[in-house]
Parts: sequence; C-alpha cells; structure tokens
Amino acid sequence: MSGRSPGRAGGLGGRLAYLPYLLPGLLLFVGVIGIPFLMNIGTSFTEWSGVGSPEWVGLENYKELMGDEKFWSSFRNNVFVIIGMAIVPTIVGLVLAGALTDLIDRHFGSRTAAVLRACIYLPQVLPVVIAGVVWSWLLAPDDGAVNALLEAVGLGSLAHNWLGDPDTALWSVLAVMVWTQIGFPLVIFMSGLQRVDPSLYEAAEIDGASWARRFWHVTIPQIRPEIFVVLLWTTIAALKAFPQIFVLTKGGPGGATNVPSYYSYVNFFDKQDVGYGSAIATVLTLVIIVLTVVFLRAQGRELEGEDR
Repeated sequence: MSGRSPGRAGGLGGRLAYLPYLLPGLLLFVGVIGIPFLMNIGTSFTEWSGVGSPEWVGLENYKELMGDEKFWSSFRNNVFVIIGMAIVPTIVGLVLAGALTDLIDRHFGSRTAAVLRACIYLPQVLPVVIAGVVWSWLLAPDDGAVNALLEAVGLGSLAHNWLGDPDTALWSVLAVMVWTQIGFPLVIFMSGLQRVDPSLYEAAEIDGASWARRFWHVTIPQIRPEIFVVLLWTTIAALKAFPQIFVLTKGGPGGATNVPSYYSYVNFFDKQDVGYGSAIATVLTLVIIVLTVVFLRAQGRELEGEDR
C-alpha cells in the first residue's frame, strides 16, 4: 500500500490544476513589476544621467538620501497626504455609508440612496489630471471661482492665492484629495453593508438605540474587513500620489507640497540624476511593502480573534 493519503494527493493535484490559470498573471507581474523593480534597485547603486554607461557608486546615493532635507521634508508632507487620501476619506466614507444605508435607504428608499451614492462617487471616476486642472482654475488667485464666491458673499478679505502660498498650498491640495477620494470607501462600505442582516438594525432601533449608537455598535463591527481593505488601498495610493501634485503645484511653492514620488520624478527627468531618483523610488517602494505587511498581519490577527 502507498503511504500517501488519497485525500492529500487529491488536494495537491487540485491546487496544481489551477497553476495554468495563474501563470499569465504571474508572467505579467514579473514582466511589468518584478523586472523593472529589480532594474530600479540596480540603478540606485549607480550615478547615471540616463545616457551613456552608468557608473557604480555603491551606497553613495542612499548615504546622500539620509542627509537630504528635501527628501525627509517630502516624507513629512506625505504623512499629511495619507491623512487627506486615506484617513479622512475612510472616516467620512464610513459615516456616509452608515447614513445612506441605515437612514436614507430605510426612510427614503433605495433609489434615493443610490442617487446620492452616485453623486458622491462621481469625482472618483474623473481622471485625476482633469480634476486637478479644474481645481487649479477654481483656486486661481485672480479669476478663480473660490475667490469670486468669497467676494460675492462679502468675504473678499479671505480671498487668497490658495496654491501659491506655502501656508495654504498643502491644505488646498489635501482638500482636493479628500473630495476626489471619498467615493471609493463609500462604495466599498455600502457593498459590505449589503451582507449585514437588517434585523440587527431593527432590533437595535427597537431597543432605543440612536443612529450614532447603531453606527458604532452595528455598522463598524460588521464591516471591519472592508475598513482594513480601504485603509490599505488608500494608504498605498497616498504614498504613490503624483498626478495631483504634478498638476496642482509641481511640488511648490518652495517644496511645501513636495512628496517622495514627485521628488523622485524631479531627479529622474529634471535633474537627470537617474541613480538618485531610483534610490528615492526604491525607499518608497520598501515603505509601501512594509506597510502592506503590517496591515495584512493586523487584519489576520483581527480575523483570528473573531474566529475564537
């Protein structure tokens, strides 16, 4: 008799049966992401203008990076970008999803909730560049709609060069990011709430729980997996934020809105310091990988705790 369990052999054979379907995606990942990333790492150890032969410099780019104040300043700005693209949209999207599901849908009908959801999601489907150009017009210092509106309502003293002042540029960019990002968590959370038993809300309402208490004790616990997914996805998007900065401020004024992705681009193309730009991109990628692992482990511990 064979010492191998038929069930185990069948399970292994079943898993191998999926391999041909996974190969195209694996090859695409290796070709589009894996090989370019390894090439970027290799380039980060060189001094290269993009033309001619790279000169090997070892860790010099990384040593320079550690003492580069612009690099560290760009990461500090990126913390605020994470707040604008991940934290605030997740919180606002969670509240809106709870309100649309537990209040609007139940009292005004699903069609009203669907229309409101579509209106809130609309900025998400706009190309980032187009949204950035439109907002640059709205926030223009001389003939922008925001300053014109302030003048019209008698608040002309508040009119401002929103994107040209170092004190307000980053906050203006963050406001645009919040506006464009809210739709994604809203849709994910509303989809997650579709699997929640409506009787939970009805029972809580019969017991006299207010909407805020139903939101805190029913909505949030029921969609924790979706919250983890949204936070992970939006945090990665925030760390990679580039088009918003490029269109609205180009990292200015005076580096007030500079972020690592844009700083890497500047070194790649404007300064033609490909090795240094590659070092910045490599560090940023490693930060994203570490945060992803932390998020996934935290989610795994959360799910294990629920299963016990």
